[in-house]
Order: sequence, then structure tokens, then C-alpha cells
Amino acid sequence: MYPVLIFTSLLCVLFQLEPVQAWVVWNNNAIADGQWWRILTGNFSHTNYSHLVMNLVGLWIISYLFQPSKTQLVVALLVISLVMGLALLLSSIQIYVGLSGTLHGLFSLFALREALNGRKSSWLLVAGLVAKIAWEQFVGPSSTTGELINARVAIEAHLAGALAGGFMAIASFVMNKKTDQS
Repeated sequence: MYPVLIFTSLLCVLFQLEPVQAWVVWNNNAIADGQWWRILTGNFSHTNYSHLVMNLVGLWIISYLFQPSKTQLVVALLVISLVMGLALLLSSIQIYVGLSGTLHGLFSLFALREALNGRKSSWLLVAGLVAKIAWEQFVGPSSTTGELINARVAIEAHLAGALAGGFMAIASFVMNKKTDQS
């Protein structure tokens, strides 16, 4: 898992630098013009170094708490980031950067997977995530976080990421049940 975390962290730092950042930001107009890579890469760039550090700390903590394998972490990072980037095309967002949507997806995936596999305390984690997402959707995001990252908090990305991770957990659970029954 640690090689994946180190690689992802270095990638995020690289994507923070100009002129690289100009080519990787999730930008609705650029995507519409055929720059499809931005659907994925926008997740790994950030508004500023506070945003970058905050998201990378979140990535490392989630990975430490849930201990996914290297393969699980790579697949989850890529699939959730891709699905979330595609989902943002359905929103009014024009520019997006940050790993927070993917982080919500990773937390959703790993916590729900644990809960579905019998770890009852993980249902508290799932409930906490659902409460956070609901709060953001109905009340709004934290203004303090918005000031820290110098941007509007993209609660649409948090919702899309959490849903993507949740669907991955459920799909994994159903497929494992079918395999166990065979």
C-alpha cells in the first residue's frame, strides 16, 4: 500500500506545479473540447498547498485505518476518481480540483465493505459519512474549509465520490456472496 501512497502523493505534488497544473485541472470546457484525461487528473491537482496537504493527510489516514492492499487501493483510486469526474459533468461545476470527492469514495467503499462483512462498529462510520454528506447537501459545506482551500467546497464531488464507493462496496459484497455460494 505504501508505494501507492507515495506515488499518489508525488503525483499530486507534480500536478500542483505550473505548467503541469494547467493541463490536468478538471475543466468542463476543456473536457468538452476533447481533453478527456482531465476527468481523471483533476482529482489529483489542488487549489493550494493547504488543500493538497489536507487531502493527502486524509488519503494516508484512510489507508492506514482500512489497510487496503496495493491492488485494492489503486483500483479504488482510479475507479472512484473516474466515476466522480464523469458525474461532475452532470453538475454545474465548471472547474474542479482536489482529492476530496475520491476520499469520500474511499471512505465509503472501505467502511461499508467492513460493515457488510460483519464488522458492526463500521456501521457507525457509514452513518457518520451519510450524516456528513446529508449536512453538506441540505445546510452547505464548512465555510472554514472553503477559506482554507481558497475555493468553494465541491459538495457535488463529495456526494458523487461517496455514492461511487458505496456502489463498489455493494457490488463487491454481492459478487463475493455469489462466489461463496458456487
